[in-house]
Amino acid sequence: MTLDETALTSVEPWQRSHPSSPDAPLIQVQNLVKQYGELRAVNGISLEVYSGEIFGLIGPDGAGKTSTFHILAGVMEATAGTVDILGRSPRLARPYTGYLTQQFSLYLDLSVDENLRYTAGLRQVPEEVLQQRRDKYLALMGISAIGDRLAGQLSGGMKQKLALCCALVSQPQILLLDEPTTGVDPVSRREFWDVLAALADEGMTIVVATPYLDEAERCNRIALMYDGQVHEVGTLPELRRNLGLQRLEVRTSAIVETEEALLAAVQSQDTDYGGIVDVQTFGDRVDVLVRDPLHDRPLVQQLLQSQRGLRDANLTGELTQDLTEIETTEVTLENVFVTRLRQQGSDPTYVPFPRQRSQGEARNRLQQETVAIGAKNLRKVFGQFQAVKGVDLEIRYGEIYGLLGSNGAGKTTTIKMLCGLLEKTSGELILAGQTQNLRDRELRRRIGYMSQKFTLYDDLTIVENLEFYCGVYGVPTARRSEKIAWVLETCGLAGRETLLTGKLPGGWKQRVAFGASVMHEPEILFLDEPTSGVDPLARRQFWRLINDFARQGTAILVTTHYLEEAEQCNRMGFLVAGEVVLQGSPREIKAAQPGQLMELRVDRTQQASNLLKQVLEPWRVSIFGDRLHVVLEEPEGDLQRVGAVLQSAGIVLQSHRGLPFSLEDAFISTIQRTETGTKHLAV
Repeated sequence: MTLDETALTSVEPWQRSHPSSPDAPLIQVQNLVKQYGELRAVNGISLEVYSGEIFGLIGPDGAGKTSTFHILAGVMEATAGTVDILGRSPRLARPYTGYLTQQFSLYLDLSVDENLRYTAGLRQVPEEVLQQRRDKYLALMGISAIGDRLAGQLSGGMKQKLALCCALVSQPQILLLDEPTTGVDPVSRREFWDVLAALADEGMTIVVATPYLDEAERCNRIALMYDGQVHEVGTLPELRRNLGLQRLEVRTSAIVETEEALLAAVQSQDTDYGGIVDVQTFGDRVDVLVRDPLHDRPLVQQLLQSQRGLRDANLTGELTQDLTEIETTEVTLENVFVTRLRQQGSDPTYVPFPRQRSQGEARNRLQQETVAIGAKNLRKVFGQFQAVKGVDLEIRYGEIYGLLGSNGAGKTTTIKMLCGLLEKTSGELILAGQTQNLRDRELRRRIGYMSQKFTLYDDLTIVENLEFYCGVYGVPTARRSEKIAWVLETCGLAGRETLLTGKLPGGWKQRVAFGASVMHEPEILFLDEPTSGVDPLARRQFWRLINDFARQGTAILVTTHYLEEAEQCNRMGFLVAGEVVLQGSPREIKAAQPGQLMELRVDRTQQASNLLKQVLEPWRVSIFGDRLHVVLEEPEGDLQRVGAVLQSAGIVLQSHRGLPFSLEDAFISTIQRTETGTKHLAV
C-alpha cells in the first residue's frame, strides 16, 4: 500500500475523490467470466453500481454470486471481461473496499476490541483514527458496551455486526456483503439493514447478496442472477411491473382441497385457467399468481365453490363465506424471482417420497386424539441461568408448528428436551404418547431430527452419510437404495453421490441433511432452521415436502428465522427469553397486533427515520428501500403528530397508506413489547 493510499483510508467517504464524474458508476462490470476447469461459474455478466446505492445481487445456490464477489473484492482474478472499481482494477481498489464473506471472518478467541484492532492493523489504520471509528461503529451496531467480550461468546447476530464493524474500520467507499444475515434472527436482521441504510446515506456504496428476499426488497436496485448470468436489473416496482402478475390471497378452511383443485385446473391446460401462473400454500392461506385479477379471481372462486360442492353440498355456504376474503395484492420479490427461475426451466423436480407405510396408517395417526409432542411447564436451568421458563406446547399429528424466537431465546434447548436429547430440569413431556423413557430406542426410530448445525459427516461422501443414517434409523435393507436414490434425485445430486459432503455449499448440505432425517418415515419430525442459507426455489421444495409429510400424519416442529416461510406453519409460538408469549395461526397472530402499520413516502428517507426514532420507540421505525414503515399505536392521532414532526424539520410527507402486518412485523412488535414489559398477548 502506498503512502497516498494509506492516507485515503483514514478520511471520511465524502472527503475522497475518484477519477469518475459524479454521475458515473463507481463499479462497472463488462462481460465478466470466471471459469473453473470445465465449469463456467460466471458467464459474461455486466452491471453498474452507483454512489450511495444499496445494490442487491440475488440468485439460487450455484448462481455465481460468491465468485463475482471474490472478483469484485480483488481476491480472485477473472477469466475474462473487465471490472472497474473507482477507476481502478479490483486489486488496486482493495484499500477502498470492505468485504464481508459468507463465513465468519472473526477470531473467536479474541475479544470484540481485539478483533477490531487486528483488522485495523492489517489495513494500516492509525491508532487515533481507530478509536474514533471503534466508538462510532460499535455504537451504531449497539454493541459498544461489550468490547471486552470474546467473539466466540456472541450470538450469531452480534457476530455479524462485529464482522461488519471490522469491514468498516478502514472506512471503505465500497462495501461488499456476501449473505451477511444468514442464520441471524429477524430483529437483528432488521437492525443490520437499518445500519446499511445509514451507511448508504453517508455516501457508502453497498453490494449485498442475500437468500432472504423480503430483506432484498430494501435494496435500491436488484439484479436477478442465475446460471452465471444477470438476467434482469431494476427497482422493486420495476421488477414487479415487468413480471405483469398479481397475487390473490385465498383464505379457506379447506386448504388441502383448495390447493389440489387449483393445481389440477392449471395442469389440465384448460384455457379458462390459463391466467393462473402459480399456486402455493402458506399455512392458513393459498397464494395464487394470476395475470388478470378481474378475469381470474371470479374463476378461482367459482372453481373452489364447485369443488367443495361436489364433495359436500352442505358446506357450499361455508366456503362462500371463506372466499369473500380473497384479496388482491402486490407480488413479492420472491414471487418475481421464483417465476423468472421457472421460466428458465430451473424449477427443481418434485419427486414423491417412496413410502413404506400405508395410507391407512397415516389416516389412523391423523385421527388419533393423543398429543404427538407436548410440554407442560417445561423448564431448563444451566447453573444460575434459566434458559427455558415454563413452556407449554401441544402439537398433534398432521400439524406443522413453528417455534420462533431471537437468537438465544431457548428454541434449540427446548427442541433438545422435547426429543429426549437433553434432560429437563422440571415439567412434563409427551412424545408419541409416551411420558417416560424418552430415550427408548424404538421410540427414537419413530422420530426424525435435523439439527441447527449440520448433522452430516464432512469427511464421508454423500452416499456414505445416507447409508449411515439408514442404519441408525433402521431403514429396512431392501428399501435403502430406493430411499437414498430419492434423496439424491430430490437434491439434484444424482450422479454426484461420491462427492465429499464437506465440499458441498451450505444450501446443498441442508438438502441432504433433510433427506437423511426423513428416510425412515418418522411419525414426529424436529427441524431446527432447516432452510438456513437455502435459495428460494430449494426452500419451496423443502416446504412442499414438509407439507406432504404433515398431510400423511407426521407431527412437525420447525424453527426458522425466515418469517415469510413461517407462514407455512398451521400454528406457531413466539419464544422470548425462554417463555412462549404468543401462540396461534399466522392469521391470528397478525390480527392480534395492536396499532397500525403505516407506509410513509418522504423526500429524505434516512433523515426522517433518524428523526422519528427520537420521538418513537426505535423498533417502530424501519427503512424499506425508498419508504418508511412505522408502527403507530393510534393511527389517526399519531399520524398527525408524525406529520408535524417531519414538517418541523423541513421533511415533506409525500404520501401514506396503511399496510397489513406481515409476520415479521408481528414478530418484532411482539418481541419488543415483551422486552419492554408489555403484557403477553393472547389470541
